[in-house]
Amino acid sequence: MKGKNVYLREFKIDDWHDVHAYASLEQVCRYQTWGPNNENDSQNYVKQAIADARKCPRTRFAFAIALKNRERVVGAAELVIDSANSSGTIGYIVHPDYWGRGVATEAATCLIDDGFNRLKLHRIWATCDSRNIASAKVLKKVGMQQEGRLRDHLRLSDGWRDSFVFGLLEDERSRL
Repeated sequence: MKGKNVYLREFKIDDWHDVHAYASLEQVCRYQTWGPNNENDSQNYVKQAIADARKCPRTRFAFAIALKNRERVVGAAELVIDSANSSGTIGYIVHPDYWGRGVATEAATCLIDDGFNRLKLHRIWATCDSRNIASAKVLKKVGMQQEGRLRDHLRLSDGWRDSFVFGLLEDERSRL
């Protein structure tokens, strides 16, 4: 999948080095239930993404985010399918060297386009930590509406996290 400046591709086993470059950073994991990763954690993430790509039917689409004309992985983007409800959940993570450059926005747009166009989903949704203003801006920028707030939704290392819930329906996407 390609955006203007980024593309999403399947993970390769040696991508774990690039994944570790961002997943081992405290600032990247601040709003996540995982991390900071050690090398084994990063290797296992990539191995699991590769294994999930081979499953049939496939329900987890975990992609490496790379810049056009470069192989280096600068982040990851995922779409997890709930086929019973024709819906999918998206998520993304980007190396801080690439924050503020539209990488997450392009990756989320690619996931949404794929979810609606190829996978024929009815609804795509996402959550983000209520303190993560940058991620909430990305979700709004790609056309999602904030639908609510889940209080004490996830336990992080520093306590409970409230999560904002964002969603987009297939007929809303066609009007954007």
